[in-house]
Amino acid sequence: MSTFQNTTSSSIIFLLTGVPGLEAFHTWISILFCCLYITALSGNSLILFAIVTQPSLHEPVYYFLSMLSTTDLGLSISTLVTVLGILWFNAREISFNACLSQMFFIQLFTVMESSVLLAMAFDRFVAISNPLRYASILTDLKIAQIGVAIITRGTLVQIPIQVLLKRLSFCHSHVLHHSYCFHPDVIKLSCTDTRINSAAGLTALITTAGVDSIFILLSYCLIIKTVLSIASPEERKKAFSTCISHIGAVAIFYIPLISLSFVHRFGQRAPPYVHTLIANAYLLIPPVMNPIIYSVKTKQIRRAVLKVLHPGATKS
Repeated sequence: MSTFQNTTSSSIIFLLTGVPGLEAFHTWISILFCCLYITALSGNSLILFAIVTQPSLHEPVYYFLSMLSTTDLGLSISTLVTVLGILWFNAREISFNACLSQMFFIQLFTVMESSVLLAMAFDRFVAISNPLRYASILTDLKIAQIGVAIITRGTLVQIPIQVLLKRLSFCHSHVLHHSYCFHPDVIKLSCTDTRINSAAGLTALITTAGVDSIFILLSYCLIIKTVLSIASPEERKKAFSTCISHIGAVAIFYIPLISLSFVHRFGQRAPPYVHTLIANAYLLIPPVMNPIIYSVKTKQIRRAVLKVLHPGATKS
């Protein structure tokens, strides 16, 4: 029964959970998850390769899209081993340090994705409100600086959370309720006072995704104001159509994130598998759907991807 003794964090072994109540269907569920991971990894890799190799895509909007694809790849890889390990081999054990590392990368790429979506909103605002100065405002150097700022911001936000987790000890059950290490899930198992940890996690969420969502909303208010000032209905439609893919990306990132937060705080009576499925959707839906949305809605990306897949094909 040493699992339930007061234990320092360095010697902890956590037990991850698959889909509670649906263990008999883990094999079938693993097929679905495997298809989702393959779609996410191949789709984002294909878009990245197309942007790197096609000179026609060496523009600010596509550089930001490459950042989005990179963060989506990071999110997918961060959870792939533990999720499929549980569903395929029932490999539930994970050490505290491995759990801490997985949490760091999940939260890092989540913050980065939120930051990239904000940068893309700014890109769309500049493109629509000031198209003649678009290239001079968003230079290659400026985009590189934004990329470095996004990585730095994500890393700095995680350092206090990681340090505070190291001070915890655990004397309760070591069974986590997700198939990956999720910050609120881990601190619930601690017998140490976790009020500071909870406050740090909430502060990180508000100062990243919360602030970013407000500025994205503000950007679209300014975009709508600019679009409505355009005299020609055809030009208004054309201007706003350039934002459709980004709006879709924002929706599929923030809706699962908000849903997960609500379920954790107000969904205690919901079946356990609901928490698990929403938690996995929060990390899998954006990486799966973003390449599809941009390939379908953006003609230049669609052409570049087809050119990569069929290099001998002529332009239509």
